[in-house]
Amino acid sequence: MDKTNATVISNFIFLGFTHYPKVEITVFVLCLLMYLITLLGNIILILVSVLDSHLHTPMYFFLSNLSCLDIWYTSSALTPMLANFISGKNTISFSGCAAQMYFSLAMGSTECVLLSVMAYDRYVAIYNPLRYSIIMNKKIYVQIAAGSWVTGSCTALVEIVSVLQLSLCGSSVINHFTCEILAVLKLACVDTSKVQLIMLVISVLLLPMPMLLICISYAFILSSILRISSLDGRSKAFSTCAAHLSVVVLFYGTALSMYLKPSTMDSQEIDKFIALVYAGLTPMLNPIIYILQNREVKVAVKKLLVRNSVCALSVSSSK
Repeated sequence: MDKTNATVISNFIFLGFTHYPKVEITVFVLCLLMYLITLLGNIILILVSVLDSHLHTPMYFFLSNLSCLDIWYTSSALTPMLANFISGKNTISFSGCAAQMYFSLAMGSTECVLLSVMAYDRYVAIYNPLRYSIIMNKKIYVQIAAGSWVTGSCTALVEIVSVLQLSLCGSSVINHFTCEILAVLKLACVDTSKVQLIMLVISVLLLPMPMLLICISYAFILSSILRISSLDGRSKAFSTCAAHLSVVVLFYGTALSMYLKPSTMDSQEIDKFIALVYAGLTPMLNPIIYILQNREVKVAVKKLLVRNSVCALSVSSSK
């Protein structure tokens, strides 16, 4: 962005849901609940993955990374909105808006890559179990996870730099509740076709491409599961894969509807509600899905709760 615009626009104003004053307080309460449940659920998943030695596997290492991503993403998207609602000031600084855009995009892009990596991990574990520990050794899966973070961070940086170089029309009003990149892009008074092309290419690389890899992985996984003779083994394989597949459908469904929808369906009001699902509901449901559908996580959570209860009782009895 040129220096003139940077000095003129030092703050942005969010319209948020001011067009719907009757639902504004409802949205605030729902967002607060979603944020608190997201923090609690994902912290529990991280704790059980770290504390339970049975979960020291690539799958749960990736799951811990996914939980960290969800916490970061939800915090970057929802906490400024919640703080603004409490303070009554729907504003954000230029640098704050740039940072919010970057972290939201970086976390979302990293999750796209990480979910495809998790599908590959399940494919190797079920399709080639005898060589799983060799293929997915600690060095490999740590490097894969780090590569996911680097890819998401770099693609987000490319998008943010391309948008911030545009000249704005002097308007500082963002028709959204957060610094969503598509909403900020609408403030530009110059041709944005190059930036939109960059965003389209990155969106295709991070959405349909990983989805294709996930579909291929699950086609092989399904064929392998159907060949398992043991009913218990088949049930265990289905439970671990069903949890991941549910998260994939939820995440990619909202992401595709946000970033790859036809231009004829462009509606900022619809985008706001999709963004609420994408930023609040999806990260909240991810840990709930894994805790309810994954047998190993369910057992680990029960152990953690029992351990904490015993510790609490011993402390109270000593007093």
